[in-house]
Amino acid sequence: MSLSWTDDLPEDLKTKVAKVEKLIQPRLEEIDQQVLYNQQRVLNLFRKHRVGEEDLVPSTGYGYDDIGRDKIEAIYADYFKVDDALVRPQFASGTHAISTALFSMLRPGNTLYYLTGTPYDTIQEVIGLAGNKRGNMKEYGINFSTTELLDDGSVDYENAEKALKADDNIKVVAIQRSRGYAVRDSFTVDKIAKMIKFVKSIRPDVNVFIDNCYGEFSEKEEPTFYGADIMAGSLYKNAGAGIVKSGAYIVGREDLVDGAGSRLTVPGAGKGEGATWGYLRDFYQGFLKKEKMSSKS
Repeated sequence: MSLSWTDDLPEDLKTKVAKVEKLIQPRLEEIDQQVLYNQQRVLNLFRKHRVGEEDLVPSTGYGYDDIGRDKIEAIYADYFKVDDALVRPQFASGTHAISTALFSMLRPGNTLYYLTGTPYDTIQEVIGLAGNKRGNMKEYGINFSTTELLDDGSVDYENAEKALKADDNIKVVAIQRSRGYAVRDSFTVDKIAKMIKFVKSIRPDVNVFIDNCYGEFSEKEEPTFYGADIMAGSLYKNAGAGIVKSGAYIVGREDLVDGAGSRLTVPGAGKGEGATWGYLRDFYQGFLKKEKMSSKS
């Protein structure tokens, strides 16, 4: 006897549910195929990097020569098709990783430009748009500008082009993949690819940063496949499959990830430090199971 969540529903509601399930079945099958595709990529990477039991042994203290940490970062770099990665429990949140990446690239007098409109509230506090907390970008003399999205939630390319050409101090162009708390659709990878191409055609000198929170593994491709210079997200959302208890990741170009590592720890030690405590098993399990969990959300 099979059990279903619809068993206790009224008959008329069961009928409606059945119709909806039939209607969305093609999309569900498409998602299942995507899960299998991404899962195969993960398994291939685990084999390529020869993941073994020894990689689950955590480090303490400084965290020097942590082979399990270095290997999961190499796997992340391979998966996202980038040079390098930081995958660390020391990040308190996705916002912490985003802040670390941005601060590592920006200097007093530089401008951070958001192509996708004003970011969500925790990033606003990092920038200094809200809260006026000590240590925000505004206090360090880092400027901020943005072009708000059009009414339909799409990028205002006409005014964005003007903004990019008008300010030579723009050093980082940020793209927020998810809707955050706004009433708009999240941006798909193909739309982000168009944004990256647009920015690089006007300002090839800037670094394109992607806030990838909530977007990881929801498609077969990622923004880094299309030229994003650096990207960050949380480990206790999609990337951790609900298993990882703390942490976040940064992936991208080697020099930029190296700079983020120095910002996370200290210059000199950089990403060579940072103990993993008891988190390595969670990191590997989360990465292995992330496709299935992300598909269910």
